[in-house]
Amino acid sequence: MQRVWEASPEVQAARADVEAANARLRAASQPVYNPSLSLEAENADVDRRTAGLSLPLDLSGKRRARTSQAEAEQRSREASYELLRRDIASRWLKAWSSAALAARQRELGEHRVSLMRRFDALAAERLAVGDISSPERDLAGLALGEAQIQQASLAGNEAMARAALEAIAGDAVTPPPLPAGLPPVSASIVPAALDEQPELVKLRADEAGAQAGIAVARAARLPDPTVSLTGGRVNTGARTDQVIGVSVSMPLPVLNSGRAEIDAAIAEAGAAAATLRARQLVTRASLRETQSRYDALLAAGQAFRAGRAAAFEDRAALLEKLWRSGEIGTSDYLVQLKQNLDTALSALVLESQAWQAWLDYLAAAGRLTDWLDGRIQEVSP
Repeated sequence: MQRVWEASPEVQAARADVEAANARLRAASQPVYNPSLSLEAENADVDRRTAGLSLPLDLSGKRRARTSQAEAEQRSREASYELLRRDIASRWLKAWSSAALAARQRELGEHRVSLMRRFDALAAERLAVGDISSPERDLAGLALGEAQIQQASLAGNEAMARAALEAIAGDAVTPPPLPAGLPPVSASIVPAALDEQPELVKLRADEAGAQAGIAVARAARLPDPTVSLTGGRVNTGARTDQVIGVSVSMPLPVLNSGRAEIDAAIAEAGAAAATLRARQLVTRASLRETQSRYDALLAAGQAFRAGRAAAFEDRAALLEKLWRSGEIGTSDYLVQLKQNLDTALSALVLESQAWQAWLDYLAAAGRLTDWLDGRIQEVSP
């Protein structure tokens, strides 16, 4: 997964967003105002040469408010980055599961074609000695043709699954085979605290940023004074005087009081708080839903493996033996063999769904990255 993250353009873009947020935080922590230098020269009845330096004073807390807002934005970008890494991991792992399923289905389909080709050859031999009729021989040929058509479809499904996998991180990563066993029970995982869920971490940072936006709007509404210091020389005929002056100016918030910006910031903060509460409800419900779905699929997978339905090879060999001995007819053989193959394919789908549900549950529980990092034992009971 580390190689997947390194190769993913989406992760690279999210990392760039984090770096941009860090730069904006450094910018926000800088002083709001820069000093201004002015030079004046006048030649008339009075020659004047002066230099002035002015600086607005941040008495309303604009710098502090902007820094708080940038810190919240930086936390939001960090949370978005972690959330994206989790989503990329979930998408890639589920695509890997689908690709592994498609590969195993294609392999089983190849075995089906091999069985049908063997059956077709045996049917031709039995027709030659009069053991079966011509229509039964035709059934064998039709079964082989159907198996070959279905095999082409399975090969196409595998190609699509591999394309979906490569679309996430390219071909830089060779996916390993899907584990032969089923995932562990959901009770082995203790879900992370609600406040630690990546989505909620991001939304809390967004809410903090919106609250800081209120402080920014209020600080922007308050005018800051500008202090100016001027010094120079004035020549009047033969007389030369040194001059120095101090002035203070203050903008008047008459035409634009800034009240509308404060109202907008308050509304945005309310929307952010409501979004956080709504997401908390969704997160709780999603955890319960994914756990219930995973438990059901895992139980079905375990029951299938423990039953006779999983003995595909044994049943296929037994059916061929019964058919060759004449105990079952050709049509019965084909029906039962098809049921046997369909059950085996359904079992592969069930196992893949169990793995995908396991990944969904880990993501909903906030433990997917712990599982990937091998830290799942630290949170297991």
